[in-house]
Amino acid sequence: MKKAFTIVEVSILFVIFLIVAFLVAPLSLDDTLQAKNAARWRNVQSDFGNIIYSVNTQKENEDFAFNKVFNETMKKEIKSNAEPYKITYMNGTFPGSAYRFPDFALTYSNATVAYKLYDAPQDGVLGVLMYDVNGQVGPNVWGKDVFGLNIYTDKFEPFCKNDSVATQKQDCSKSGTGLCCSNYYLIGGSFN
Repeated sequence: MKKAFTIVEVSILFVIFLIVAFLVAPLSLDDTLQAKNAARWRNVQSDFGNIIYSVNTQKENEDFAFNKVFNETMKKEIKSNAEPYKITYMNGTFPGSAYRFPDFALTYSNATVAYKLYDAPQDGVLGVLMYDVNGQVGPNVWGKDVFGLNIYTDKFEPFCKNDSVATQKQDCSKSGTGLCCSNYYLIGGSFN
């Protein structure tokens, strides 16, 4: 004679499945969200190339000043100003002044962009740009939904582009800042 499962045994199995589902679901949802944000980041790269191209087509003008032309060009990409908000590093700390921005703006794709141009170039870098792919919607963390570019006269370059892959991978982890994720995801790096 076959013995069937008792109600207690079925209930225990059901509870175990629920516990496993509650433990695994947040991890997979976080990875899915992060993959979506990284894909958005990859998609906007050509837009930045177009901005630099637009700035550089005006170099022949007598009164060409990179900062002025760059600001004018960026204004065309901006839908409206946005309220400043706090962005953290992946390790939970807050950025120093180099990666804090006073003015935020919404793009036509509802991303948030902020940038600052330096008074004088720093190792050839004219400024930095922050791009939050999903706007003010959380998590607002460098490397999760916030990415950055160094601004040069002839190009934008993701943060950490010249660092080793090992350095980028380390920074793009829970113990790092997440700044290097700006390039790490573009070269095919995986989520940690």
